[in-house]
Amino acid sequence: MQHFEVNFDGLVGPTHNYAGLSFGNVASLSNANASSNPKQAAKQGLQKAKALADMGMKQGVLAPQERPDVLTLRRLGFSGSDAQVLQKAAKQAPQVFLACCSASSMWTANAATVSPSADTADGKVHFTPANLTNKFHRSLEPQVTGRILQATFQHEKYFNHHVHLPDNEFFGDEGAANHTRLCSNYGHAGVEIFVYGRHAFDVTQPAPKKYPARQTLEACQAIARLHGLSDEGVVYIQQNPDVIDQGVFHNDVISVGNQNVLFYHEQAFRNTEQAFAEIQQKFGDQPVHFIKVDTHDVPVLDAVKTYLFNTQIITLPNGEMAIIAPTECQENAAVSAYLDKLVTLNTPIKQVHYFDVKQSMRNGGGPACLRLRVALNDQELDAVNPNTLLDDNQFERLNAWIDKHYRDQLLVSDLHDPQLLIESRTALDELTQILKLGSVYPFQQD
Repeated sequence: MQHFEVNFDGLVGPTHNYAGLSFGNVASLSNANASSNPKQAAKQGLQKAKALADMGMKQGVLAPQERPDVLTLRRLGFSGSDAQVLQKAAKQAPQVFLACCSASSMWTANAATVSPSADTADGKVHFTPANLTNKFHRSLEPQVTGRILQATFQHEKYFNHHVHLPDNEFFGDEGAANHTRLCSNYGHAGVEIFVYGRHAFDVTQPAPKKYPARQTLEACQAIARLHGLSDEGVVYIQQNPDVIDQGVFHNDVISVGNQNVLFYHEQAFRNTEQAFAEIQQKFGDQPVHFIKVDTHDVPVLDAVKTYLFNTQIITLPNGEMAIIAPTECQENAAVSAYLDKLVTLNTPIKQVHYFDVKQSMRNGGGPACLRLRVALNDQELDAVNPNTLLDDNQFERLNAWIDKHYRDQLLVSDLHDPQLLIESRTALDELTQILKLGSVYPFQQD
C-alpha cells in the first residue's frame, strides 16, 4: 500500500479583497482598503498548486466560501431583496458588512484539523472544521467548510466528519494553522502536535497581552478526543505569548513540520526543551530534525514580513525535502541568506522553490496558509472526489473558469455592488459543477 501527503489548496474566491479585518495579522492590517486583483490572486494560488503537482506531488483544490454572505446579513436584520440587503448593510453597518465580505476562506490551513487513519482509533481519516471564533468574519465559515469537505471526502468507509467545536472563545480553534504532524512515513502512526496560545479555564497561566491568542488548549484536547488519538501520539505545546504579541497570530507563522523535520524560530514556543524531549520520546528511535532559526539570523519581524515559516515543506518523489516559499523570502536579505545556508546543512531539506503569491501575502497568508494537508493511503485517495484532484485537464478548466468570471480589480467600495454578487454566485455555481460538489452554498439551497 502506498501513502501520500496530499495538499488541497483553497481556490481564491471571486470577491478577494483587502478589508483589513484581522487584528493581530500585521500584513492584513497594513494593506487594508488597497485595491485587490481577484483574477491574479486566484491564478497565483492555482499556479502554485499546479507547480507542486508537476513536481510529482498529489494535489487537490477546495472551493471558496460565498461572499458577500447575504444569509448572515439577513440574520442580522437586513431585509429586502439581495441588492437591498447589500446596500442597507454597507450604509448602516459598514464594518459588519465588510466582515460578511471577507475573502479569508482562501487560507485553507484554517479550514480544519485533519488526522490520518494511521493515528485514529477507528482507522479512518478524521476532519473537524475550525470554528474560528476569535474573528467574526471567519466564524461564518465552518458550516459551508464542513459541506465542502464532506463533498470532497465523501466515502463513509474511509472518512469521518465532525461538527466544529462549540462557538465560544473557550474552545477557539483555528484548524491546521496550529497543528502539525511528524511521522517516519505518511502511512505510519505519527505524533500530532497541537499548539495553543492560552488556557481557557486557567487564567493564571501566561497569555499574550497585546494580540489575542486564538487557539485554546481545551480546543486542542477536544479535537484529539474527537479524532480518537492516543495519548502516546499527541503533544501539546504552548506558543510563546511574547511572539504572538509580535504579530505571530498562528503557529504556522513561526514553525512548520514535515515527516521527521520541525523547522522553527527560537522564540516560537514556551518550554521548548521539555516539549521537544516529549516529541522525540513519542516519535521513537529515529531522530527528529529540530531545525532552529536563531533571532540573530532572522529577527521575528523579518520572519513575519516574509512568512519564512508559513512555507510548505514537502517530500519530493526522490525522497528529498523542499521548501515552498513566497518570493518575499527571496527579496529579504536576512531570510534569503538563511535559506541559501539551510540547503547546505546536514538536514533533509535540500531545495527551496520560490513562488509569487503576493495577492495572498498582502492579505496575510503565505504558501502554507493556502493549503490543507491530508495524509492518505492509495485506497483513501481513490475514494476522494476525483474532480477535486488537480491534473492538466482540471487545471485548464479552472484557469478558464477564472478568466471567465473574475475581475482584474476590486475595491472595497465595490463590494456592495449587486452585480458583483450575481457574478460571484454564477461563478460558484459553475465551480460546484466542475468539481461535482453538489449544492454546498446557501444560495443553491434556497
